[in-house]
Amino acid sequence: MAVRYLGHCTVSNPCAFIHTPNVPGRWHEICTRQGVSSLPLPPSADEAPAQRVVKIRRDYNNWVASETMEDYALRFTPQRFRKWSEWRVANTAFGAASFLILEAVGATLLVQYGFVNALWAILATGLVIFLAGLPISVYAARYGVDMDLLTRGAGFGYIGSTLTSLIYASFTFIFFALEAAVMAYALELALDIPPTWGYLVCALVVIPLVTHGVSTISRLQIWTQPLWLVMLVVPFGFVLVRDPQAFTGITHYVGEAGGHGGFSLHLFGAALTVGIALITQMGEQADYLRFMPARTQANRGRWWLGVLVGGPGWVILGVIKMLGGAYLAYLAIRHSVPTDRAVDPNQMYLAAYEYVFPTLGWAVAATAVFVVVSQLKINVTNAYAGSLAWSNFFSRLTHSHPGRVVWVLFNSVIAFMLMEMNVFQALGDVLGLYSNIAIAWIMAVVADLVINKPLGLSPKGIEFKRAYLYDINPVGVGAMALASGLSIAAYLGLFGELAKAFSAVVALVTAMVTSPLIAWFTKGKYYLARHSDGREQFAAGPPQGKFAPLGGSDPRSGGAWGHVPRRCVICEREYEGPDMAHCPAYQGPICSLCCTLDARCGDMCKPHANLSTQWSAALRWLLPKPVWPFLDTGLGHFILLMLIIVPLLATVFGMFYMQELGAITAMGEQQSAMQASLRSGFSKAFAALLLMSGIVAWWLVLAHKSRQVAQEESNRQTHLLMREIESHRQTDEALQDAKQAAEAANQAKSRYISAISHELRTPLNSILGYAQLMGEDASIPPHRKQAVSVIKRGGEHLLSLIEGTLDMAHIESGKLTLNVKPMQFASGMHEMASMFELQAAAKGLQFHFEVQGAIPEWVRADEKRVRQIFFNLLGNAIKFTQQGSVTLRLRYAREMAQVEVRDTGPGMAQDDLDRIFEPFTRGASAAGGTAGSGLGLTIAKMLTDLMGGELSATTVLGEGSVFRVRLFLPELHLPAGQAEKAGQSAPRKPRLAYAGARRRVLVVDNEEADRELLVSLLEPLGFEVRTAASGHDCLDLLAAGLQPDVVLLDLAMPGIDGWETLRRMRANPALGGAQPQVAIVSANAFDRGLDNGQGLPPEDFIVKPVRHTELLDWLERKLALEWVDAMSVPEPVAAPVAVAAPELTWPAPADCQALLDLVRLGFYRGIVNKLDAIAAAQPQCQAFTQSMGALARQYQFEAMATQLQKALDASPTSL
Repeated sequence: MAVRYLGHCTVSNPCAFIHTPNVPGRWHEICTRQGVSSLPLPPSADEAPAQRVVKIRRDYNNWVASETMEDYALRFTPQRFRKWSEWRVANTAFGAASFLILEAVGATLLVQYGFVNALWAILATGLVIFLAGLPISVYAARYGVDMDLLTRGAGFGYIGSTLTSLIYASFTFIFFALEAAVMAYALELALDIPPTWGYLVCALVVIPLVTHGVSTISRLQIWTQPLWLVMLVVPFGFVLVRDPQAFTGITHYVGEAGGHGGFSLHLFGAALTVGIALITQMGEQADYLRFMPARTQANRGRWWLGVLVGGPGWVILGVIKMLGGAYLAYLAIRHSVPTDRAVDPNQMYLAAYEYVFPTLGWAVAATAVFVVVSQLKINVTNAYAGSLAWSNFFSRLTHSHPGRVVWVLFNSVIAFMLMEMNVFQALGDVLGLYSNIAIAWIMAVVADLVINKPLGLSPKGIEFKRAYLYDINPVGVGAMALASGLSIAAYLGLFGELAKAFSAVVALVTAMVTSPLIAWFTKGKYYLARHSDGREQFAAGPPQGKFAPLGGSDPRSGGAWGHVPRRCVICEREYEGPDMAHCPAYQGPICSLCCTLDARCGDMCKPHANLSTQWSAALRWLLPKPVWPFLDTGLGHFILLMLIIVPLLATVFGMFYMQELGAITAMGEQQSAMQASLRSGFSKAFAALLLMSGIVAWWLVLAHKSRQVAQEESNRQTHLLMREIESHRQTDEALQDAKQAAEAANQAKSRYISAISHELRTPLNSILGYAQLMGEDASIPPHRKQAVSVIKRGGEHLLSLIEGTLDMAHIESGKLTLNVKPMQFASGMHEMASMFELQAAAKGLQFHFEVQGAIPEWVRADEKRVRQIFFNLLGNAIKFTQQGSVTLRLRYAREMAQVEVRDTGPGMAQDDLDRIFEPFTRGASAAGGTAGSGLGLTIAKMLTDLMGGELSATTVLGEGSVFRVRLFLPELHLPAGQAEKAGQSAPRKPRLAYAGARRRVLVVDNEEADRELLVSLLEPLGFEVRTAASGHDCLDLLAAGLQPDVVLLDLAMPGIDGWETLRRMRANPALGGAQPQVAIVSANAFDRGLDNGQGLPPEDFIVKPVRHTELLDWLERKLALEWVDAMSVPEPVAAPVAVAAPELTWPAPADCQALLDLVRLGFYRGIVNKLDAIAAAQPQCQAFTQSMGALARQYQFEAMATQLQKALDASPTSL
C-alpha cells in the first residue's frame, strides 16, 4: 500500500523540483544496531550456534506482524488479502493523477520554453513514461510486490534497495511540505487564514486519514473522484463556451526563452528533462497495483484493463492535464497575471473559474475547494508513502519497527517544520539535482525487467526476501550509480549546454544500457545468494534455468503457486509460502518481516553475501594488497561511514546556503560583501559540524567494535549454553527413562506382592481359621493344644509379614489413604504405656513413661496408623532390649507431638543405622536370635512421612538407641457431651448367639477349605449357611429360589469372577426387590481401596485370613443383630465357648483392670501375656484364663470387655 506521490508545485518555482524521484526501498541491517559500518563475517552455519527465540522478541514481532494498521508495509501482499475488484484497485491508483503538479509542469514548460517545445516535450514525456511504466505495473500486479520489493528483485539487492528508500524518505516529507503549502495558499486565498496556521492545518488534517492505511485512502479516492473530475472539466468548458478565442495565439507563444517560436532541440531537451522526472510516479502506481487480484482466465480482460488504467494509463490523463495547465497559464497571463504567478495552480484555476461564476467570491471559493480536494487526495498518499519509506529505512537500520503510524507522525512533523522555515526555493534546487538519481533508479529497474529477464541474465521472478538476496547487487546499483554520476555531471554543465539540457535523458539511456552490460559481465551471480533445500516457495514467481533454486508455479497461469500458509517460528503467525524462508539460525521457517527485524542471526543463511563481505571484496579488488589488512579495521569502517555523512552534510548545507544566497541577490552594492561573509560563515559552520561528525563517527566505530566483541562472546557463551542445555536435555531424557523403568518395576513389584499376597492368604485363611476353632474345642487334649498354639502363632507371624509388606506396597504406590478423625490422644498414650509396661515387666525391664508439659485430650489423626507407628517402635525397643529400661517420652507444643522412644539395648553400628529404615533390614546386633520381619521400622518411617512427620534415630553401639517421632496432630476442642460419647465404647454381649429368626448366609468361594471354615464359624451361632463353589453355582441357587440375607463372595473364581457374579446377581429378576447384603471375602487386599464400579464401599470388603471379630461386626451392622449370652439362649448353640460365670474364680481387681485396658486396645499379644502371668501367679484362676484365652483367640474382644467390665462393676471387693 505504499502509495507514494510526487511532490507538487508551490508558488515559488515549480520546475525547480519537478525532478522528484519516487524512491521506495528498505534498509538492511548494516550492523547490529550500530550506524552504517559493516558487519563482521558471520560464522558458518556449522560453527555458529543456533539462536533461541526469546519470548519478548516473539511478542514484539507478533505485534508488528499485525496488519490492522500496517497494511503489509514491509512485506508482499498475500493472495488472501488481494480481494478487491480490478476496478477498485485501478480507481485508487488512477486517483494519483489528481495532483496539480501536472498543470504546474505544463505551465512551467510553456512559460520557459514556448508552446511548440512544450507540446513536443509533453508528448514525448507521456510516451516514455507509458513505455517504462508498463513493465513495472505488470510485475507489481502479477507478483503482489510494491516498488521497494520490485527493486530488490530487479537488480539492486537487499541493501541496494535500501539506499533508494533513504533517498525517497527525504523526498516524501519535502513534497508533503510543498503540497501542503499549495493548499495553505488556497486557504489563505479563500478564508484569510495566515500561512503559519494554514501549514499546521494542512499537516494535521491528513494524519487521521493515513493511519488506517490503503482502505481509507481507497474510500477517499472513490468518494472524491466524481467531484474532482467535474471540477476539473467544468472550467475548461465554460472558458471555451464563453470565450472561444481565449486560447488564440498560444501556438505562437515563445515564452521567456524568446527566439523565433519554432522547435529548438536545446529547449526541447530542457523541457523533456523536466517532464521525464514525472516517471517516478510509477513507484506509487506499483504500490497500489500490488493489491490487484490474481489474473485468471475469467478476469483476464478486466485484469489487463485495470493494470493499464491504474498503471501507465494515468499518464494519458497526465498529458492532458499538462497541456491544460499550459493553456490555463496562458489564460492567466492574458488576464495580466505575472508569469511567476501564472504557473501557480491557484491562480490559473481562479482565472478559469471566473468564467464559471459571475462574482469573484464564488470563483475564489470554487478554486479553493478544487485545490483542497486535489491536494488532500495527493497529500494523504504523500504522508502514507512517507510512513512506508521511513518504515522501510529504519526497520533495516535498527532492526526494529515501532509501527507505520509512528512514521506518519514523524513525517508530518518534519514537513511542518520545513513549511515554517520557508525553504521552498532551496528544496526545489535540491530536488532538481536528486531527480537525476531517481530517473536512473527507475530506468535501471525497467532495464532489468524488459531486457535482463527476457535474455535470461536475471531470474524470471521477483525474489525479495533477505534470506535469498545479496546485500548489494552490482547490476542495479552499478547502473544507477553510473547513470546518476553522468546525469548529475551533465546537469552541472560539465559536458556542455546541450548535455545539460538532456541530463535526464542521459540518466535514462545510461541506465538502460549499463544494466544489461553489468548483468552479462557478472553472469547474474549476484541476484540470488543461496539455493533452496526444498522447504520454501519462490517469493514471487518461478526462476528458470540457472536461477531456479526455488519451487512453485507461475502465478500467470492462475495456479496455486505455493500460497499454502506456513507458521513462522518467531512470531508464530501463518503466512503464505512466498513470504517464508528456512532460517538456519532458528532451524525453522521464518517470515520476511521477522527475518528483516532479526539482528542476531549474523546472516548465517548467506555468510558470503552480506555487506561486510561484499564491501571487503570490493575494496580488495580496487586497492593494492598492502592495504588489505586495514580494510576490516576501525579505519575502514570510519571511511565508509564518512563517505555517507559528508555528502549528506554537504547537501543540507548547500540547500540552506542557496536559500540564503537567493535572499541577498537583490541587495545592490553590498551583495558581494554579504556573499563573501555568508560563504565564510557557512564554511566555518560546515567545517565545525564535519569535525563533530567525524568524532561521532569514530565513536560509533569504536562502539561497534565493542558490540562486535560482546556479540562474539555472547555467541560463544550461547553456544556453550546450548551445549549444556542439550546435555541437560539428554540427562533429563535418561532420568525420565530411568524413572519410567523404576515406575514399571514398582508396578510389577506391586502386582507381584498382590499376587503373592493372594496366594499366601488363601491357605493362611484355613490355617488360622481352623487354629482358632481348634483352640476353642474342649475335646482337644492339653498337649495338643500347645501344638495348635504354635500353629496359630506361626500363622499370625506370617500374616503380620504379609500385612506389613502390603502396607509398604500401598504406601509406595500412593494407594494408602489416611482415615483422619478425632482421636483420644492423652488417654490413648497412657493406655499404650500401660500395655507395654506389662510386656517390659514380663522381660524384667523397667518402663518409664514421661510426659513433658500438657498434652491435649483430643487430636485429629488416623488413630490406627498413629498406633501402628508407636506399636512398632515400642515393640522393637522391648524386643531387642535384654536388660535395663525402655523410656517413652512425650511432649506436645504448637500442634506438634514429639515422641521419643529410648532403650538400653545393644545399639547399632553406623552402617546399620544408615539403612535401618530399608525394607527387610535388621541390625547386626539383632540378627542373631530375635525374630522379626524387618518391616516394622520401614512401615513406621513410611507412615510418618505420609502424615507429614519426621522419624529419626540415633544410636550408640552397646549403649542403646533413641527413636524420635514428630507428627502434626492438630488439637481438637470437642464439647463435653460429644467427647464423653466419643470416648466410651458401648459394651457388647458375648457373641454366642443372636436373637430373632435364623438368617440365611450364602458362601461363594472356589476353595472348599475356606467355605467349610465359614460354615464352621457361622452355623454354631445360629446362621443357616449354604455354599457355592463358583459364580455360576451361586446364580443357579438364586435362580432356584434361594433368597439369602447375606452373600459372602470371593473374587478370584473360575468361570466368572466375583464382580461379574455380583453384577448379574443384582440384575437377577428372581430376587425381586429383596437384594441380599454382600460382603467381598477375598485375599486380594489391593482391591479393597479401588473403585469397583459396583458401588461397594471398603467396609464391605473383608480380607483373608478372616478375623472372626471383623466378620461378626459386619454381620451385626448389616443385619441389625442383637447378640445374646449363653444364659438367655434356650439351647446351648455355642457350647464350645459357653462358660458359666458363677463357676469362674476371678483374679484381683488390678489384674482385671489391666486386662480390660489391653482388651480395649485390641493388643492380642499383650492379652495373652497378661493371661499367662495371671495363670502363673494365681493358679485358682485357671478356668478364667482358659475362658478368656478362648475368647481372645476368636478375637472376641468386645465379649471379653463386657464380662470384665461387669465383673468390675459388680463387686470389686468380693473378687
